[in-house]
Amino acid sequence: MKKTIINFLNAVVFLAALLGCGKSSDQHSFTLGDSTFMLDNKPYQIISGEIHYPRVPREAWRARMKMAKAMGLNTIGTYVFWNLHEPEKGKFDFSGNNDIAAFVKIAKEEGLWVILRPSPYVCAEWEFGGYPYWLQNEKGLEVRSREKQYLSEYKKYIDEIGKQLAPLQINHGGNILMVQVENEYGSYGADKVYLEMNRKMFLEAGFDGLLYTCDPEKDIVKGHLKGLMPAINGQDNPLKVKQAVRSLNQGKGPFFIAEWYPAWFDWWGTPHHKVPADQYTGKLDTVLKEGISINMYMFHGGSTRGFMNGANFRDSIPFEPQISSYDYDAPLDEAGNATEKFMKFREVIAKHLPKDYSLPQVPEAKPSMALTSIKFDKEIGIFDYMGAGKVNEDPLTFEDMNQAYGYMVYKTKIAGGKKAELKIDGLRDYGIVFIDGERKGTMDRRLGQEQTILDVPQGSHTLEIFVENMGRINFGPNLLKNKKGIIGDVTFGGKILKGWTMYGLPLDKVDVSKISAVKSQKKTPVLKLGSFDVVNPSDTYLDFRRWGKGVVWVNGHNLGKYWSIGPQQTIYLPAEWLKKGKNEIIILELNKPEANVLTGLEQPILDQVNNDK
Repeated sequence: MKKTIINFLNAVVFLAALLGCGKSSDQHSFTLGDSTFMLDNKPYQIISGEIHYPRVPREAWRARMKMAKAMGLNTIGTYVFWNLHEPEKGKFDFSGNNDIAAFVKIAKEEGLWVILRPSPYVCAEWEFGGYPYWLQNEKGLEVRSREKQYLSEYKKYIDEIGKQLAPLQINHGGNILMVQVENEYGSYGADKVYLEMNRKMFLEAGFDGLLYTCDPEKDIVKGHLKGLMPAINGQDNPLKVKQAVRSLNQGKGPFFIAEWYPAWFDWWGTPHHKVPADQYTGKLDTVLKEGISINMYMFHGGSTRGFMNGANFRDSIPFEPQISSYDYDAPLDEAGNATEKFMKFREVIAKHLPKDYSLPQVPEAKPSMALTSIKFDKEIGIFDYMGAGKVNEDPLTFEDMNQAYGYMVYKTKIAGGKKAELKIDGLRDYGIVFIDGERKGTMDRRLGQEQTILDVPQGSHTLEIFVENMGRINFGPNLLKNKKGIIGDVTFGGKILKGWTMYGLPLDKVDVSKISAVKSQKKTPVLKLGSFDVVNPSDTYLDFRRWGKGVVWVNGHNLGKYWSIGPQQTIYLPAEWLKKGKNEIIILELNKPEANVLTGLEQPILDQVNNDK
């Protein structure tokens, strides 16, 4: 009899889980039971997957939600990204792909609940961990601390997020089940007063539903705030999950793995991370069988477009900027198609469903196409493209120039007649050195390169250093050391160089009118303009194996960066951003300005590393 009752309760739990938030009624309650979540006073198991709205074209949000339902998910998790919503101080943006409220509402329409993670710090392999660059211009400001300026800017931000999203909480008739306070704070600090300040600001912003914290097992005590629900990241042993949560929650549950990792992310110059599904199916089965709730990080990674990739850097590892693809070897691939991992996870989830419930059919894979060769008929060297500069005795950083991302050219005079070392005390992060417009060498922060030998002829010459911001650090103790450009002195033969002119190249938009039909004669970085025709817009992958290093725009959308060192060799171009007929393409190429033909593939190449020096 006891076994029959348990089986019945399990069936109720999983039926509720798979049915999701539903569409018939907005009146729901979501609370904590001693061992499970309680939805409308009935046991509820969250089966969630992370999707980040800016990493997916807005036009494809609904399709990704349908895929989530087809795998058996009942909930979607997402961060909220401060640097997207307040790119400049006091200027907020919730339009287009930044319309997080629309993302949440579409999830509701598709019968999915949402777990919201709106803390100012997200990590997420995202530029500066989600912080806007301009915080570094506030003298003395310290992120993730009680410092007054930080708390002031934080409050302004979270209040704006509250205006957008607090009304969408389940206790207000919406589909946001719960909201995360801070993010893996225990991996950074242990200030409980600071955590309490976070909680208070969330409440004042209108987030008055269920609040929780999440941390890796080794940091969960430091990162938890008494009174909030504790959740654990990266641990899927049911016994250890329950022990960790009970130790902080008066011996009770519910039990939630806030980040359950089915794979990992990639960075430039290292092999693509790929883990067979079979290594996870048993763990998923066990976790679900034990009634533990989960959020897969990631269910669908998508792409980190524009200049939004972050970087890792600690004393024990070199600078590691992440690639533009956020495929993550996730169940749903970068283009939103089901993988083998998706199908096997679906099978595991289906095992636990009531006999009278069946999952929706899996949508067919989207069609893809291989573009014919694109030839570029217009180009301009970057030194001819850049506008007026700013003069200063010493080099200025991106932040000094109020420039968030992109590139900058530093120019000064240099006395020749010797062969000596050019040294940059703080290159952030990739530099190309020119003398009188002639390329002389590169420096790469990843490799610890901040110097090169120059043989300069007699006389006065122009030194130009083209610098790329390859992404601010998003994790660890160096969050406060994230200024970009040249952050210290530049010396030649031991003598400090003075009298600099800085030319900002944010390239948030490219001025097409400047790109002429004249070919650049020197090996400087170059902007190239071309077009291609499409009959039936379909997904495609731009093949950059014969190119060097740069970034690409199609129809005004910055698709992200490419680099021949890999592992990513293609850039995903979604069908949603293509047009029938003529499409515009722009490329900034740093290292191979002679490249002039680009092709497309039907499938991505994400696993090819080259020893490109």
